Amino acid sequence: MSAVDPTVLAVVAAMAVLTYLTKAGGFWLLGHVDTSERVDAALSALPGAVVVSIVAPELLHGGPSAWLGAAAVVLLTRKTGSLLAAMAGGLGVVLAVRAVL
Repeated sequence: MSAVDPTVLAVVAAMAVLTYLTKAGGFWLLGHVDTSERVDAALSALPGAVVVSIVAPELLHGGPSAWLGAAAVVLLTRKTGSLLAAMAGGLGVVLAVRAVL
């Protein structure tokens, strides 16, 4: 088994800290700024838009396993109300379909 390079650990830790500071700084900054209803609506829709921008290309080019996995996520989310459980179920469907195909 190979040893972990301390430089790699330091870089990963630095990236984690900077990621946290970026997010915390954004929350702090927006806490001190009055935003309009339009800005609030845009910020509320942004996480969904990010997810769609990641998922849509995979669905377009992913084939049957991705399509069935996405369908499973939609159905399980509606049935259980838990996105985490639905994503786990969708991943299971993708893995099962890929194992069969």
